[in-house]
Amino acid sequence: MNTPTQELTKKTTEELLEESLPQAMTYVDYREMVAQLVLEGKSTGPDQSEALRDYTLLNHNRMRRWDKTLRLSEDTINEISKIDHKRTWVVLTESWCGDAAPSLPVMHKMASLNSNINLKVLLRDENIELMNRFLTNGAMSIPKLIVIDDTTNTILDEWGPRPVEAAEMVKTQKNSPEGLTPEFRETLQSWYNKDKGKSIANELLSSLLLK
Repeated sequence: MNTPTQELTKKTTEELLEESLPQAMTYVDYREMVAQLVLEGKSTGPDQSEALRDYTLLNHNRMRRWDKTLRLSEDTINEISKIDHKRTWVVLTESWCGDAAPSLPVMHKMASLNSNINLKVLLRDENIELMNRFLTNGAMSIPKLIVIDDTTNTILDEWGPRPVEAAEMVKTQKNSPEGLTPEFRETLQSWYNKDKGKSIANELLSSLLLK
């Protein structure tokens, strides 16, 4: 993933978010958009390469499976019910992002259990200036979740692009001679499938929801 150039701007991050939110989608709208792109043989973003179109189709099928099979634990459901302050969750992503395939359905499931949580989806490549405020090790890694307190309009925290254990797997593989091979990407998706969203849900609860 290319490292973006930081843009000089006088706008605050909160101002950038306020400008971006009107174009944000609900999760349902995002899923419908991706489904239509699959029918048209396209992906989100300016790069319409065959690889990204293939990843879009793959992620669409994966997310459809996650939407049907994801089950949160009773403890997670109970903790989510305790949230009594309005929060907006803004997630930056793209249709071809492999880590978003498991993460977004978990976010959606959690948000759907408490009306105080409002999940919104923004496309990274349409919001580069905002994305540049939430880099991971200097890169525009996605998905990136931004948590906003609706009462104060302040940013409480951020999460992403992947759970701690998965991030360590990626870090180790990047430092290997082979790098991030297609075989490793399959291994990573297998980890997500075996984890069943537990790590994502737990990290969101511990670092975001309980504030």
